[in-house]
Amino acid sequence: MEDMSKTPAQRIKKHGSRADVPDTAPPPVINPTARRAPGQPAQQPQSNAKMLVIAAVVAALFMFWYFHLMVLSQMTQLTGGLAMPDSRVFGFDAAAIDQLRGAMDDAARGQLNWVHKTAGMLFPLLFGLAWALLIGVNTVRSWFRTALWSLTGLFVVVRIVGNFAIDSLFSAAAPAAGAVAWASFLVVAGWALFVLCLIGAVVVLLPGRMKAQA
Repeated sequence: MEDMSKTPAQRIKKHGSRADVPDTAPPPVINPTARRAPGQPAQQPQSNAKMLVIAAVVAALFMFWYFHLMVLSQMTQLTGGLAMPDSRVFGFDAAAIDQLRGAMDDAARGQLNWVHKTAGMLFPLLFGLAWALLIGVNTVRSWFRTALWSLTGLFVVVRIVGNFAIDSLFSAAAPAAGAVAWASFLVVAGWALFVLCLIGAVVVLLPGRMKAQA
């Protein structure tokens, strides 16, 4: 009991190295910014974001395949081998639309309209979402990210408006030359924006890939 009333210095003076001195040192400070060891797993939020981007990109590319390479390709069977306006990368003129209108009956026109309202809508919307996530996760510079987002958003708008423009060519009794030119411009612009979006994704991903391999 006598030792309990003494200070740590008095105990050391009396008992030397055998003195029972309580540990009053402060607990170690954990640095939240310290880097993880090489063997430790990556942060969970970052891993989840990458998985979400991969899933969105796969879904968008699947819809591209389904819409352009499967559905629109199969519709050529209803037109005697003539390609749909959406598939004409370099556009079309009034003569091409008249030829298509003559080859398509009401059922074929209705099917094209239904395709535009389903897969034709889902593809640009999924693509826009996937590319927005891809750009947001992998782009650091705000001005570059904004530019790529604007490009992607423009692609979505052009593709959706193009669907309505094409449908109007087949629903009208006799489409005007201006309506044909407008629909052709939207189709060409949509393909050009699609290619630019792909190039933008390569520009975003390539530096990180090269840095990881260095």
